[in-house]
Amino acid sequence: MKLFASTCTAALLLVIPQITFAQTRPKVLDDEVITTGRYLYSDQVNALKTPTSIIDVPQSLSIVTADDITKRAYNSIGQIIDYTPGVNTSQGEGHRDAVVFRGVRSTADFYLDGVRDDVQYYRSLYNLEQVEILRGPNALLFGRGGTGGLLNRVTKKGVTGEQFTGYKASLNTFGAFDVAVDSNFAISDTSAFRVNAYYESLNNHRDFFDGDRFGINPTARFELAPSTTLDVSYEYNNNERFIDRGIVSAAPDGTTSTDSGLRRPVEELDGITFGDEELNTAEFEAHVFRANLQHKFSDNLKGNFTASYGDYDKLYQNIFAVGYSASNADFGGIETVTLDGYVDTTKRTTLTLAGNLVGEYLTGSIGHTLVTGADYIDTSNDNDRFNTNFDTTNDDLEIFAIDRNADRPINLLNGVGVNAAGVATTNDFITSLNDNDEAEVEVFSAYIQDQIEINDYIDVIVGARFDSFDFTVEDLTAEAGADSRVLSRKDEEISPRLGLILKPKENISIYGSYSESFIPQSGEQFAEISSAEAAITPDVFENLEAGVKWDFADSLSFTAAIFRIEATDGADDGTTDNQIEEVQNIIEGAEFQLSGDVTDQFYLSAGLSFLNGDRDGSDLDPRELPDTTFNVWGNYQLTDKFGLGLGVTHQSQSFADNNNTTTLPSYTRVDAAAYYDVSESLRMQVNIENLTDTEYFPNAHTDDQISVGAPLNARFTVSGRF
Repeated sequence: MKLFASTCTAALLLVIPQITFAQTRPKVLDDEVITTGRYLYSDQVNALKTPTSIIDVPQSLSIVTADDITKRAYNSIGQIIDYTPGVNTSQGEGHRDAVVFRGVRSTADFYLDGVRDDVQYYRSLYNLEQVEILRGPNALLFGRGGTGGLLNRVTKKGVTGEQFTGYKASLNTFGAFDVAVDSNFAISDTSAFRVNAYYESLNNHRDFFDGDRFGINPTARFELAPSTTLDVSYEYNNNERFIDRGIVSAAPDGTTSTDSGLRRPVEELDGITFGDEELNTAEFEAHVFRANLQHKFSDNLKGNFTASYGDYDKLYQNIFAVGYSASNADFGGIETVTLDGYVDTTKRTTLTLAGNLVGEYLTGSIGHTLVTGADYIDTSNDNDRFNTNFDTTNDDLEIFAIDRNADRPINLLNGVGVNAAGVATTNDFITSLNDNDEAEVEVFSAYIQDQIEINDYIDVIVGARFDSFDFTVEDLTAEAGADSRVLSRKDEEISPRLGLILKPKENISIYGSYSESFIPQSGEQFAEISSAEAAITPDVFENLEAGVKWDFADSLSFTAAIFRIEATDGADDGTTDNQIEEVQNIIEGAEFQLSGDVTDQFYLSAGLSFLNGDRDGSDLDPRELPDTTFNVWGNYQLTDKFGLGLGVTHQSQSFADNNNTTTLPSYTRVDAAAYYDVSESLRMQVNIENLTDTEYFPNAHTDDQISVGAPLNARFTVSGRF
């Protein structure tokens, strides 16, 4: 990996770092109008403000289409990540999507139609046209975060001139099922109404797990003029589920000490859920309104303007393991677990206004594609948290015996149980207030990027983004009658981008890039900030990447990239309160991806990544950073009606904690599928996950909260469109 980093750095310095995001090399403004320039529009990557051809995006990326989602029976973001190189999942404490982009953990680098969607929840896939996973530098167009990558969901829009209804229903062997409908109605020649809706009943291989979720997304499209299109939509999401924080770990001798070796998941406990059957629950409700106006001012200038308003209400409460003993001497040598927990509520509203202009012009023989834009975000976030409080300890911790043979291995139900000493104990979530904060966040951003076409073979990219991030939080945990505490911090940061792209042939691009981004001390979710953090500048990330893309067949593409991410923390020196900078993490790596149609019958998608991390200048690895990930999926159409699919996903060993005392073992999972088209309007399919029934532990939150992968299971689906 040191070689990767050296090569990457040298290449980038030679070629002037960074590359374009929002442009593309031809060609089609829409189905009827052909542009005179080379870069204005394409129809592939929508996250980049204006859709961009993959070969001209100077970073690794993957696109999962609606057809891919159906064929592979995906019903979660995590399942998509399993087959994406350079990224892996984190547990997300059982109540949210959490992705590790090139070693950078994130719960906030999610977008919906290019608009930030940073609330913590499990995102559904029912109304998506495609999912775009971009790795590498993203600060110029998206602002804070986006260091290791981001995930953008593109929703389905109304289609003028067409009427159709799509449907899908599925059932898996755990008893979970879902139904979805997608109907489009042509109102007139220039307007259409479309509605997507779904319901899902949740179940899996873990005790107590259940829940349901449903949503509806009506949207309308209006072609106000030949050059102007307006899309408006409303989406309602409701999600309730059991929270599962996984199982505990232990050293080979059954203790938590590392003297006898690294800790690892206690596989014999993989059937036990360490929680409360009634209390472990997450509830999420969202109302989101969106409007997007696109206008073509001329053949060489287009504008895109978006308004979005979201109202979110979330509760999650859970009890989980924080300690384990295979033979606890304090309780006669029995097997015990220490439980902790909390209840957390969040109410958030977010208004986002965004606009950008994309234009082409010439200065002599040199072409320019100029992207300018501005964003405004206004967020109110009210959050409180109460810890568990057991009356036997008057604390948030209590020790319980583990009875592996009992129907309820941990004697705790609805907060009432018997501890390891045989004493009755009761928990409540009203005594121990941990925090209660009301936060206001106001963000203004402006950016400009010029893609300069020196000639047919060389483009230089120059750009920068300005962000003003104003954060105020009122701490309401003060005693009754006392003044609340108000802390604020305003950061103004400039994120530069520089780059170069070489096009020796139309089907080959070679690129190098440099980018910076930042995360304020309030973090990704800005629920609170301490007085010490309020005095410290944001964490800064520098990102170097070089790569090549080659479309070596009509529908088969290859991408290779090497990269280096360096994170620098803002901190104080601990004595004089002077600000200092400390290098926290360095991630280096390489990625390879091949996707497309090998033949008319055979589709292949494969990815390989190598990652190496250095935390705090030590020999410690950042947690959940596998050295190697590999995935491959192939579909083969045996006849016009019958097809088969086979996939393999592999993840090497990583650590569940930053101290590198607990390992997540490597694993390889095999999946399969079979499809049969009964008619043009009916497909039947079966998708098998974990064909070899491998026991594996895909991710974690801490060393005693390790997720248990699902055993062999199958999902049966009928789908179609008429």
